[in-house]
Amino acid sequence: MGKEIRVAVDAMGGDNAPKETVKGAVEAVVESPDIFVYLVGKEEVLQKELAEYTYPKERLEVVNATEEISCDEAPVTAIKRKKDSSIVVALELVKQRKADAFVSAGSTGAVLVGGLTIVKRIPGVERTPLAPLIPTEHGVSLLIDCGANVDAKPSWLVQFAKMGSIYMKHVVGVENPRVALVNVGLEEEKGNQLIKATYPLLKECGDINFTGFIEAREIPHGAADVIVCDAFVGNVILKLYEGLAATLVSKIKEGLKSTPVSTIGAALAKPALKKTLKSFDTAEYGGAPMLGLNGLVVKTHGSAKSVEVKNSIKQCATFIAQEIEKKIRENLTPEENTSV
Repeated sequence: MGKEIRVAVDAMGGDNAPKETVKGAVEAVVESPDIFVYLVGKEEVLQKELAEYTYPKERLEVVNATEEISCDEAPVTAIKRKKDSSIVVALELVKQRKADAFVSAGSTGAVLVGGLTIVKRIPGVERTPLAPLIPTEHGVSLLIDCGANVDAKPSWLVQFAKMGSIYMKHVVGVENPRVALVNVGLEEEKGNQLIKATYPLLKECGDINFTGFIEAREIPHGAADVIVCDAFVGNVILKLYEGLAATLVSKIKEGLKSTPVSTIGAALAKPALKKTLKSFDTAEYGGAPMLGLNGLVVKTHGSAKSVEVKNSIKQCATFIAQEIEKKIRENLTPEENTSV
C-alpha cells in the first residue's frame, strides 16, 4: 500500500447529488486502498445515503457543511458569504493540507473562484486553466483551457502549454507530448491577434515539443497530445465534442435496431461495439484539473454520474503520486512571470 491520498469531495454539488456523488465516493474507496475520502455536505443527508452501502468506514469520513452554492448564484458573492457551503469547507481542507485534492460537480464559477481565493495560485503562475482529457482515435489528448479564462494573453497560453506537457508526461505517461495551438488554418499568417502573438513564443520554448497549429477537425484523430487555446475556444470544442459523441452513439443504436437483420448483427457485435463506445465516453477519464494551484482542484461535469465521480477521485491519486504541483512549481518560476 502506497501513500494515502486524501480527497475532499463536494457531495452536494451537481445535478445528481448527493446520490451519485456518494455512490462514486464509495466505489473509489472500495476499489482503491490508497484513497481516503472526506465527503463534505449535510451530514444527516449523507449518512442516510451511505447507509445503503458496505465500504471501509476507516477510509471515508463525513464532514458537515450546512450550506450549498447553486449554479445560478454569483460565484464571488457565494464564496464570500457561504462560508459553511460544501465547496468552501472542502476547499479549506485542501488549503489546510488536511486533504490533497478537491473534487466537485457543482457550480463551475464557484469552484474556479474558490480555487483562486482559497487554495490560491502557485507563485509564477499567471492564470489557472481547466484541462480535461478528451478521447481521440489513438487515446486521449489534454484540452487546455476549456473554461477558466475566456480572454487570454500569449504568456498565459505559453504557461498552459508547459503545464499541459507536464501533466501529459507524468499523469498520462506520454513521453515528449506533442503540443499544438488551435487555429483556423496551418499557415503562420492565419489567426487572430492572440494566436499570432502566441505562436512565435511557443516556437521559442525549448522545454516543450511544439508542433505548430492544429485545426479542430484534427483533434479527434489525436494529431497532438496537448491542445492549447483560450477558454472560449476550448469550451466550444469541448461542448461540440460531447454533443456530437452523444448524437453519434444515439444514431448508431437507432440504426442497429432499425431492422431484424441489423438487430441480430448488433447482438453479435455488441462486445466490440461496447468497448469502442466506452473509449469515447468522457466520464471514463475523470474531471478537469485546475492546473497551477497550491493543491489539486478537479471539476467534473454538472451531470456527472457515479462513474465520473469515482474516476475523478482516482485521477487525483495519480496526480498527487506524480507530484504534478511540485513539477509545475519547479518549471514556472516567479522570474518567468512576464506578461505579454
